[in-house]
Amino acid sequence: MKKKTSADAAPEAVTAVTPEKPAKEKKPRTKRILTLERKHTLEVIIFLAPWIIGTAAFFLNPIISSMRLSFSEITQLKGFKMGWVGLKNFEYILAYDINFMPIFVTVVKDTLINTPLTLVFSLIIALLINKPFVGRGFFRTCFFIPVLLGSGYVMQQLLQIDAMGTVGVGIVLPPMLKGLLGNTISVVVQSFLDRITLILWHSGVQIILFLAGLQSINGTLYEAAKVDGATQWEMFWKITLPMISPIILLNFVYTMVMYFTSSDNELVAYIIDEVFVSQQFGQGAAMGWVYFLFVFALCGLVFGIIKLNSREKKGVTANGKRR
Repeated sequence: MKKKTSADAAPEAVTAVTPEKPAKEKKPRTKRILTLERKHTLEVIIFLAPWIIGTAAFFLNPIISSMRLSFSEITQLKGFKMGWVGLKNFEYILAYDINFMPIFVTVVKDTLINTPLTLVFSLIIALLINKPFVGRGFFRTCFFIPVLLGSGYVMQQLLQIDAMGTVGVGIVLPPMLKGLLGNTISVVVQSFLDRITLILWHSGVQIILFLAGLQSINGTLYEAAKVDGATQWEMFWKITLPMISPIILLNFVYTMVMYFTSSDNELVAYIIDEVFVSQQFGQGAAMGWVYFLFVFALCGLVFGIIKLNSREKKGVTANGKRR
């Protein structure tokens, strides 16, 4: 028999030493499950999509043009050619325009007074018509009718009624009562009645929102509170008000923006007159941007204060004491 040489044994050694590679295990595919938070986020995006598309298609270009115009002046009306002037328009409206700042202060003061009054009035009416009684639907309709009739051009015409225009003026004091109160007191009372009338006209949407918030509160909370001996006043402050706090924030912002942009707003009318009558396009655009930035900052301040307050309440609830 022939002896095996090293050359003949090499292939066998190689074959014996080389390990086999293990086959790769295929990982099972996991289905992506949408969590509740992701579903809510998706719903928000779907509902906001028409507004985002509409804003990008119809409002984005005018907004950019208005911003450019606030830093420019019209050098040639044909073709709407602009010339850069920097902050000159803002300097003029803030330092030299004798009408802008007084009207601005008046509008801000009236809005800051009317907004809390509107919220309080709307909440009281919503609490009343949320109770079960005969004719509740009729009264709900009555409080919402002014929203349909008193918006836009209709409201503007009603406010311009003179002579015997009790709708435009509001609740008029009888002449005999004016004589008894005197001139000074009757003027104060009449201005208060006029303000109440306008608040009534502007409270329809807020009442509907408050009603939706009140009807979303679980009735078992009130039943448990009654068993513990809580009064109606305590249930309002401990249950009703905290549960509708998001609606209060929504109504606050909505009401504030509504008064700042209403048809009877003197500042909006002044800006429109400055642009389309006096044809001071640059100054009118600067007024509009100052007004917009103020309203935007005020809404942001309200959001910040309420969010900070809610965080403090959560901290108190979690720890049992204020941090």
